[in-house]
Amino acid sequence: MGIVTEETIQDENILSLEHQAVLDAILAENKDKPGATMVVLTLVQEKLGFVSHAMQSYLAQALEIPLSHLYGVLTFYSFFRMHPIGRHKINVCLGTACYVRNGPTLVEKYKQVLDVKVGETTPDQRFTLEICRCVGACSQAPVVMIDDDIYGRVNPQDIPKQLRKYE
Repeated sequence: MGIVTEETIQDENILSLEHQAVLDAILAENKDKPGATMVVLTLVQEKLGFVSHAMQSYLAQALEIPLSHLYGVLTFYSFFRMHPIGRHKINVCLGTACYVRNGPTLVEKYKQVLDVKVGETTPDQRFTLEICRCVGACSQAPVVMIDDDIYGRVNPQDIPKQLRKYE
C-alpha cells in the first residue's frame, strides 16, 4: 500500500473516464469467458497496474458477482495491487543467501533514504519499496532489483548514488 492521503482516497473512489474505457474494452472481450473474474483482473492489472476500489465496484457490477468475491480474489493473490505503485519498483531480495549477507540492512537503508515503509510509495510517486524472496542471483548476494535492473553485492552506502540513476 502506498502513502495514503486524502487525495489518494478520493481518487480511489472515483473511476476516471480513461480507466473506465480500459475496463470496458477488457470486459467486452472477456466478460463471458470461463474464469472471467481472474482473466479480467489479470488484464486490468497488466494494463493499469492496480485495481482501485472504484474499479472493483465497476467490475463486480459488470461481471454480476458480489464485490466481496472480487475483493477475495484480489487479496488472495499477492500479484494484485489495489493502489498505484511508483514509476520504479525496488525489490530487495530476502531469500536465504541475501538474508544472511545483510539483506535486512539494505531494507532498512532504503526505508531511511526513501522515507517509506516496505510496500509504500514515495510521495512523488517515483519509488515503491518491496521485498522479494529470490531473483536467482544468489552468488551476487545481497541483490536488489530496480525495475528490470539487477544489482549484486549491494552496500548500504551505495544506495543514494544508485537511486540517483532513476531520477
